[in-house]
Amino acid sequence: MKYGESTFDVIYLAFAIAMGIRILRIRKDAVGKMMGWAVLILGCGDAFHLVPRVLNYFANADFTPWLGVGKLVTSVTMTVFYLLMYRIWLKVYNVREDRTLSAAVYALTAVRVLLCLLPQNRWLRNEGSVLWGVLRNIPFAALGGVIVWLFWRRRAEVSCLRHVWLLVALSFLFYIPVAVGASLVPMLGMLMLPKTVCYMILIWAFWTYVKEKR
Repeated sequence: MKYGESTFDVIYLAFAIAMGIRILRIRKDAVGKMMGWAVLILGCGDAFHLVPRVLNYFANADFTPWLGVGKLVTSVTMTVFYLLMYRIWLKVYNVREDRTLSAAVYALTAVRVLLCLLPQNRWLRNEGSVLWGVLRNIPFAALGGVIVWLFWRRRAEVSCLRHVWLLVALSFLFYIPVAVGASLVPMLGMLMLPKTVCYMILIWAFWTYVKEKR
């Protein structure tokens, strides 16, 4: 299991980071930059968690603090990723910004990040808390729900992005049980594999959009 999971994690990180850099190199407009930075932030943020996880399989050392801090960094960068998804939606579909909607998106982002930073999460000890797993993911799930709804509404307008809403919905469907219950049922962690596949397909959709609009 450790070889298969580690290989998958390395492939994902290499793919995400390389694609983020590639998108930034070939597109200099606002949409291209946001897509590139979103992908790069996602990949680099996940690296903080996945690299210690891979090393923990093969190195004779205590990676407990690094694994916990990695989860914190990943939690924050995933939130920033979905904030950028909102900005991307505005630009791609040329939507006039609604101040109320934007305020809600930024408020959910801020609350999620604040909850992640609180010491009750016990990141340094890498000890999961079901209560705090639920609390910090309520605004995150709400933010994800907004993104799903927005991309679903415009799903027929840009062919290469028509499944973005579904990929985001599935990623949350796989992620929430892990974030909330993996400390009690470790096997739930396996759901992170299909979640990561959703992210890879989403990254490829961004790449396709960038190439078509180049």
